[in-house]
Parts: sequence; C-alpha cells; structure tokens
Amino acid sequence: MKVTILMGSPRKNGNTFALLQPFMDTLKEGGTEHSLTWLYDKDIRGCIACRACQKDWTKFGCSIRDDMPEIFEATLGADLLLLATPIYSWYCTAPMKAVLDRLVYGMNKYYGEAKGPALWSGKRLALLITCGYAPEKGADLFEDGIRRYCRHSSLRYSGALIERHMGYSTVFMDEEKSRRSREFAASLLASS
Repeated sequence: MKVTILMGSPRKNGNTFALLQPFMDTLKEGGTEHSLTWLYDKDIRGCIACRACQKDWTKFGCSIRDDMPEIFEATLGADLLLLATPIYSWYCTAPMKAVLDRLVYGMNKYYGEAKGPALWSGKRLALLITCGYAPEKGADLFEDGIRRYCRHSSLRYSGALIERHMGYSTVFMDEEKSRRSREFAASLLASS
C-alpha cells in the first residue's frame, strides 16, 4: 500500500502536523510507503476553467505551469490519499482547496464534449482534520463536501479523524489524540 499525504497547514509545528505524526509513525512501523507534501511550500495556483486538461484523457494536461504535476503524479501513484488540514472558515485551507479544484478537473475527464474516465477511479481518500469548534459544527461542511467529491470522482471515501483544539491557552496534543491518530492509521491499513 502506498499513501500520499497532502498537508494543508501553513505551520510546520502546528496542531495538524502534531496529529499527523503518530499517524505517520504507524505507517512507518507497518512498513507502509508514504510521502508528505507541504502544500504551502509549493507553487499551486487556482484553476482557471480553461479545460485544457480535458483534451487528453491519459494525463493531467493542465495549462498552468506550477507544481501541480508532481502532486498529480503522487496522487495517481497512491492507493490512499490523505488530506491533512486545519479548518479555516468551515473549510480547508486555500492551497488545499486549489489542489482539490485542480485534481477534480485534471483527474476526471468529464468536462469536455464527451464524458471520459476518472483517472483515479477506485482510489481511497481519507481526512485528518483539526479545528477550533466541535467537529460537528467545525468540520462537517468540509467532510460533507469531500464525500460528494469522492462520489463525483469515483473515489472511495475512507473516513476522517477530526480533533478539536479547545483554545490558544490550552495544549492541543495529548495521549488520547495520539492514540486515536494511531488507531485511525491502523484502521486504514487494515481495510486496504
């Protein structure tokens, strides 16, 4: 099994990365090949709806020259795509949203004159999310959006780990969150 992790946090020592570390430790202990891409370190521009990606059904085919082709290749080569992001204004961060927009068009050849294939059909997608509100009020819109995204893209939604930070004067990471992160990773590996 190969896991591609797309990290949507701008903070290298933030809550999302703290929650992701025990997840990655579990992957490593299980001998699972995985990669981590920090999206804020990449040049990722927003989709311009030019539909250049629809001309060739065998490749990404985007007209924008930035770092998305490497993200496309990493996603295409993975069995599981993990989106790790904090929630800002009830949705993922800006570079994560740009990646999702570019992937939905570059991977799904549905938007031209004829309906083509979903290049990533059958791949699994999971979420690792941190938020400041209760998950059912802070991360629910993003999770619902991703469920629809998966159905549209013929992806298999594999669940989410969502953890709340209770405020800047509190410590986010604790043993319970670490345990849940490890268990989430183990459950994804077991269900592959």
